[in-house]
Amino acid sequence: MRAEVRDVVAWLRLLVDPQDAAAVVRALARPPIELRQVELARVIQVARRRKLDLVLGLAAATESPQVPPEARERIQRFVELHRSAAAELNTLGPDVFVGRLIERLGVPGRRLLAPEDAAAQHASLQRLRALAADFVKRRPQSSIRELARHLATVVPQAQAEGRDPEPAGSRVAGQADESAAEVAASGIDVPAERDAAEALEMPVAPEDAASGELEATLHLLREEVLSSVARIGGRLGELRLDTDLDISHGVVRYLELLKLSALLQRPDGQSLAETLSDINARLLAATTPMQREILLTSPLDDMLLAVETDERARAQALARREEHSLGPFLPRRGIGLALSASDIHTYRSCPLRYKFARVLRIPTEQTVHQRFGIVVHQVLERFHSEGGETLAQMLDLLDAGWRRSGLGDGARELQLRGKASAALTRYHARLHDEDAEPVWFERQFDFRLGPHHLRGRVDRVDRLADGSSEQYELIDYKTSRPKTADQLADDVQLSLYALAAREAWDLESSRQAYYYVLDDLKVPVARSDRDAESVKDIVLEVGDGILAQEFEPTPSPAACSICDYRIVCPAAEG
Repeated sequence: MRAEVRDVVAWLRLLVDPQDAAAVVRALARPPIELRQVELARVIQVARRRKLDLVLGLAAATESPQVPPEARERIQRFVELHRSAAAELNTLGPDVFVGRLIERLGVPGRRLLAPEDAAAQHASLQRLRALAADFVKRRPQSSIRELARHLATVVPQAQAEGRDPEPAGSRVAGQADESAAEVAASGIDVPAERDAAEALEMPVAPEDAASGELEATLHLLREEVLSSVARIGGRLGELRLDTDLDISHGVVRYLELLKLSALLQRPDGQSLAETLSDINARLLAATTPMQREILLTSPLDDMLLAVETDERARAQALARREEHSLGPFLPRRGIGLALSASDIHTYRSCPLRYKFARVLRIPTEQTVHQRFGIVVHQVLERFHSEGGETLAQMLDLLDAGWRRSGLGDGARELQLRGKASAALTRYHARLHDEDAEPVWFERQFDFRLGPHHLRGRVDRVDRLADGSSEQYELIDYKTSRPKTADQLADDVQLSLYALAAREAWDLESSRQAYYYVLDDLKVPVARSDRDAESVKDIVLEVGDGILAQEFEPTPSPAACSICDYRIVCPAAEG
């Protein structure tokens, strides 16, 4: 799915539901706002501290001294765009509103210098308009909220199937001709545009050992320059307060292109660091104060210095980059990190998802099934902590927990309620039939592993009646579908619990098992001393990756289908 379609869907989602934090984050990170990720982290941090949703939290963030002037201007741009779009939310027809939203976002003018891409972009947005029109035609009384929910379902489904979203029944007629007409009407001379692109190509010095990497960076930057110039050019005809800022960013992108050209042609034997210092002095002398500030805070120099093998130069580059990195937002504890079994699992399944959840801390709403699982866990915890004995006590706790959770009494909720009641009845019967003696419930652990602190809690610890030696079984409750012992062979959570029992509680001998409450099934998972040592390596490897801010996505159908951050994930674009 093309990025511009996801941008429109994100704006629709956040306009009808301000609690949709992932959609707000995408809208802030993408054009026409383009807030940097470090500023996103600050905004989310302010909103969470003040217990506000992100849309309301943006106003509070502009008052924070940690948010720089440029970021405040971009946040204000979002607020104004949101206000004007929200004012039309209940006054326009759903399909008309979608068209107005596309125009407000300025999507068609983002790439004036790339007509082929502009044509594909236009065709994609035309399909989105047609989807909206088709939905309204089939459901004339529908609201914008209903349309937003429809598009939020149809568009990701089309993406998962590897196709663009299309209206029901037929394709958009003549979309190729319309795209070509759009390019012709824009007044862009295609050959002239290509000549301009070729003029930006720079020669590469083959003698430079790092020339391949520098050349790759050059090509990437050239694309960024073209995109930036297109965006800025599309705005020069508008009456805006931030036009000077946009022009300054465009000038800096071009100066950085010149910088790369000079580096590629530097004399033999001259280091990157030495050349950069000389080039920067000349470039800074030719800039305005605003351009100088943008140039000085650019991460380009750090990227280039990383090419060289001089460790001292790398350390200096990393130190400069730290100011503009997500380092301050990592869950640090001392020189290491605070980690849980859930953190480790999340990072190993997808580092980018960990970044969204634990570094940027994008809020997410609990699903019905998540709230259901929490209620069941709380019932078991309170039953045992209060010294409960009878089944009636356990079911009374279920009644109280259900009311507190706000799960309600709809058809699906009543079905879940019935499952919980039946499962807890079986749990109570099993509890009194087993030989093991439960001794601890919700027992917490906290211990150091290398530079990191591991913390968490084990749902239940039983003392086993197993011969003369004292042994314990660590039990974790699950309300999900059961897995077999073979499927859990590579499970990290119970290995970490076994290590915690030894390091934090001095329990040298323990067994581990998952208890699937809804199915009344306990699945033992054998763990050896070698597994405990292996989990140490995993924890250290995960910790190193997080500290190095290695947050590349690792998409997979299983992980992506249940991810709360699909709308903001770049791996979902194609």
